[in-house]
Amino acid sequence: MNLAKGHPAMLTSEGLYQTLLDSITDYAIYMLDADGHVSTWNSGAERIKGYSAEEIIGRHFSLFYTDEDRTRGEPQRALSTARRDGRFEKESWRLRSNGSRFWAHVVIDAIHDDAGNVVGFAKITRDNSERMEAQKALAKAREELFQAQKMEAIGQLTGGVAHDFNNLLMAIMGSLEMLRKRLPEDPSLLPLIDNAIRGAERGAALTQRMLAFSRRQELNVLPVDVPKLVLGMRDFLKSSLSQTLTIETDFAGNLPYVQTDPNQLETALLNLIVNARDAMPQGGTITISATPQDVTDTDGRLKPGRYLSISVKDDGEGMDAETLAHATTPFFTTKGVGRGTGLGLSMVQGLIEQSGGALSIESTRGEGTTIFLSLPIAGMDETILEPELPLILPQENTRPLTILAVDDDALVLMNTTLMLEDLGHTVIEAYSAADALSVINGGEKLDLVITDHSMPQMTGSELALEIARLRPTLPVILATGYAELPAGTDQQLPRLAKPFTQAQLKEIVGTAMH
Repeated sequence: MNLAKGHPAMLTSEGLYQTLLDSITDYAIYMLDADGHVSTWNSGAERIKGYSAEEIIGRHFSLFYTDEDRTRGEPQRALSTARRDGRFEKESWRLRSNGSRFWAHVVIDAIHDDAGNVVGFAKITRDNSERMEAQKALAKAREELFQAQKMEAIGQLTGGVAHDFNNLLMAIMGSLEMLRKRLPEDPSLLPLIDNAIRGAERGAALTQRMLAFSRRQELNVLPVDVPKLVLGMRDFLKSSLSQTLTIETDFAGNLPYVQTDPNQLETALLNLIVNARDAMPQGGTITISATPQDVTDTDGRLKPGRYLSISVKDDGEGMDAETLAHATTPFFTTKGVGRGTGLGLSMVQGLIEQSGGALSIESTRGEGTTIFLSLPIAGMDETILEPELPLILPQENTRPLTILAVDDDALVLMNTTLMLEDLGHTVIEAYSAADALSVINGGEKLDLVITDHSMPQMTGSELALEIARLRPTLPVILATGYAELPAGTDQQLPRLAKPFTQAQLKEIVGTAMH
């Protein structure tokens, strides 16, 4: 067929025009009469909308609109706009013949006769569902990245605050403890000091939650028998909870052990049980159960492998969608002022994720809440450790020691010195690692070094390595407000977690010198 320029009759023939339209499959191109009924139909329209020409020609184009758009009069508004302005363009949902929706970019152009009257409309529709899904996926990825960055920033902030707060508590608790020992037995004064000490201890517990949330909680990871651990909690829970509450357990026999820190798991379960109690002020039932779980496909939270899913279920008030979305957000709480820190679930999530697991929540308003803790199952080659009484108790010091105490915080150093001197030791103070090395290089006779870890220029761990080079037989105790030390730290050093009591200090000194 000769399509050369100069043959307008051939270029405008109806057959060639229809052939051209039918070759376009990415766009639905069709004509409407002046009232909106379909008069032509191309192969692209059939592919996108699902109707054959025989099924659709003669029917009104409002058939492609959703029920809500038809109710709002959108088809009539589209034609009125195209009739008035000559063109209508919009993106919105449209329907296929099978009832499914797709995101459409629609253009409607008015067609006029020689007298300027609208005799019909040309309509072009493109399926932009893939582009919209890509945009949604990109927006979701950006939001997830933002949330991850925000949580990382909050984690770093809370970890740093917890470290500084531990130093403050060290000064407070140490001073109160020494003051209590030196005050006379005055019934009007001692209760006040005891109350202050209890308040400081609650502050120390809060810092542990902050460290757990920021993933800086040190875990003593062991194979744990979950039913046995829960059974050991029952008596304590029964005495602590209201008589209107019932705790039930549902454990199958021969459940595998999980790999986590038993003390931290116990604390996490206690947090969940307290939350369940608060959700049932009129009483109810809390059910603790566990089920093995095989993960093959992963959404990024769990690696493929074998897990034990521990659940804590209540039949309380439950959570709406908005509350559920923020349930593990740090410092978010629905308990009201003074009744919660908002770190309980964050702490639990931190522990579980640090153990290689994941936390998930199912809750419906008015139907209760179930929280699932998925923890990795201990390998068959792991040694199952049963708790035992220590065979060798820390030795009491039989002689006074000369101890080098190192800390860049003057308040903490002063309290450490006071406690050590009260135990009968001689203390040499150093406010930095450089000062400590000057003492050591000066030939001072020392029995022990107690050093803070987080110090400028040289950390306590680095100081310990240098001491090991200079005086290999001189024992070193590492005191730290951080629960988890960075990679590369000598993990064999005796550890003293801040804030510590005089009894804890006495015990670790005895252990280090044994």
